[in-house]
Amino acid sequence: MKKFEEKTYEKETIYQGKIVRLEVDSVTLPDGNTSKRELIKHPGAVAVIALTDEGKLVVVEQYRKPMEKSMVEIPAGKLEPGESPEVCALRELEEETGYTTQKLEKITSFYTSPGFADEIVHLYFTDQLHRLEESPAGDEDEFVELMELSLEEAEEMEKEERIHDAKTAYALLFWKLRGQK
Repeated sequence: MKKFEEKTYEKETIYQGKIVRLEVDSVTLPDGNTSKRELIKHPGAVAVIALTDEGKLVVVEQYRKPMEKSMVEIPAGKLEPGESPEVCALRELEEETGYTTQKLEKITSFYTSPGFADEIVHLYFTDQLHRLEESPAGDEDEFVELMELSLEEAEEMEKEERIHDAKTAYALLFWKLRGQK
């Protein structure tokens, strides 16, 4: 038995959507008592820290309905069934920014909200960008504006809470620690 393991004895799917599934698991706790766990099941996602030749971070601004505001974020998106994270990262970079690359370096993977969701984000880095002659069509329900930011501009947006998500905050920390301009 794993330390602090909770044994599931019943699962109920409450909702199955296009992106997430909501489950309620009935579990036996390590002390023998029982409880319920509300869980969001997610296919996983990727995000790309992309720096231009001029040392600027490529980001997109888009409206985020859960927060009811526009946010500035690094390019990202969800994995399609059977798609590898690296293939997804390149696809999202191309669709959202019009850039491509021959070199994607895997930085890390992290769980976004392990208290209730299994979403994992695979984070990649590239500083070898090339403009596509023609950008592939993005998602039909996604409206984004491309921006390229200096570290100082990105830090200011973070203070203003225009950059306000974990993956982009992680990207800024990575960028600073890596010693990029």
